[in-house]
This record gives sequence, structure tokens and C-alpha cells, in this order.
Amino acid sequence: MPLEAADDFEAHRSRLVRLAYRMLGSRAAAEDVVQDAWLRWSQVDKAMVRETGAFLSRIVTRLCLDEMKSARARREHYVGSWLPEPMLEPEEPEVDADELTMTLMLALERLSPLERAAFLLHEVFGQPLNEIATTLGRDPTSVRQLASRARKHVQEARPRYPVDRAEGNRLAQAFFVAAHNGDMTTLETLLAESVVIQSDGGGKVFAFINPIEGRERVLRLYEGMFRKYGAGWTEMVEPVWIDGLPGFISREHGSLLQTTALHIENGEILGIYIMRNPDKLTSVRTRVSEN
Repeated sequence: MPLEAADDFEAHRSRLVRLAYRMLGSRAAAEDVVQDAWLRWSQVDKAMVRETGAFLSRIVTRLCLDEMKSARARREHYVGSWLPEPMLEPEEPEVDADELTMTLMLALERLSPLERAAFLLHEVFGQPLNEIATTLGRDPTSVRQLASRARKHVQEARPRYPVDRAEGNRLAQAFFVAAHNGDMTTLETLLAESVVIQSDGGGKVFAFINPIEGRERVLRLYEGMFRKYGAGWTEMVEPVWIDGLPGFISREHGSLLQTTALHIENGEILGIYIMRNPDKLTSVRTRVSEN
């Protein structure tokens, strides 16, 4: 392959990985899809391609739609809650970063594959409807309807008052310290009455099979863990932002790595998303080992 064609692909790689991740909820699967797209790109007559970015997005979207068929079948047998693989963000937000938080990623899971593709391509990646229609093999009118239905559904999950970075960091630190020290009085002030915990162990490590809902149940959970294990049951590794939400990497019992992301609105924690599945923590382990 000519060097110029390889450079063209590399110029779009980051965006393609982001698109595939938003479609699939898995960084590993996204990387595989983009690698497959690279192999297909290497066999394309470049003279027939009018716009490289649109062409590559089309390849990746179609590969993702194929992957989603088997992924949905696998999730029917998934043990416990399924959460998207945590995408750790740099300290400074990326210039081309989108506004999809983990909360919105979970809302996307309730869309059909075509609705999800239409929403992401149009609302997040800014593609015109006629391009999306070509990608999905649908007419522009039906694509507009797909995107509209998806937008209405996702809008319900979009935070009304997004937390700023300083406030998010403060509340995440306060949450960890209160839980670590068994300070239920402080923890109670941080949690919304309707707070929900979801944890993903993938059947590989212990995690809650069903979401834990309500402030009182969540407080009893953390109080019970502190009574059983004491202050040394968990340690902070690093504060991080995970898919637009403040949180942290921690170790439980000195060895079990996990991430916690917090959905915060109006100064209260509405959602606690805990990733414990080791298969989804590869990039986290790499980050921790490098620091």
C-alpha cells in the first residue's frame, strides 16, 4: 500500500476507534473493528474514494452493526449488569471529545442497532443524513426517523446540569473517603435519595447481580463492607474521569482492581458505576503499571 494511503487511514484512526467504541461499548472490540477496516481499506481502489473520512466511517459502522448482532446474543447470557468498558480520559479534555457520558452510553444500549448508528453518526459525529442513509442502506426519510426516535430516548438520560471538573473531583474524593472510613453520616449527604449502584463483574469476580437502588440500601451496603473489612478494605490508586464522569481507580483488599464512575447532578450522586470485570480493565491495568 502506498505510504500516502496509510497516512490517510492513520489520520482518521482515533475518530474511527471512538466511533466503534460508542457503537460497541468495548475498546478491545473497537480496536478489532478498526483493524478489520484497515485491512479492507488496503484493498480498496483509492481513486474511487471521494472522501476518505466518510468512506472509512461507513466501513466501521457496517462492521459494528455486524458485531452488534453477535454481541447482543452474548449479552443475553451475561452474568449480572453489563456496563461499557471504562474509557479513561486525560487530565485535559481532548479537542475532539464528544459529550457522551457513561450514563448516555447505557441509554444507547436500549436503542436498536440502526437507531444507535443513526444517532451517533448524525448527532455525535456530525454526518449529514444522506451519507448516513448510504451507510445504513436506508432512505433519508427513514434515517431521519431513526435519529429522531433515538434523540428523544437519549435526551431523557442527558444530564440537565452537568458537573464541572473541579466539583466532580471534589465529590468523587469525598465519596471515596467517606466509604473508605465508614463515615455514613457524610456518605448520606453525598447520595441522592434515588441513587443506584451497578457493578459489572462479568461472572469473573464478585459483583452485584442486580442494581442496588435507594439511599438506605446503598448506605447499608457500604456500612456492612466497612464492618466486615475495616478501613483497609479499599485503597485509592488514582482519581480519573471515566467517559465524562468523575471517579477513581481503586484496589479492593490490596489486589482487585476496579473503577468507579459517579453520575452527579445538583451536587448529589445519582449513579455509581463499578467495573470489576478483569476482561474490561486491560487499559486500566496498563495505565496503573505505567504510573
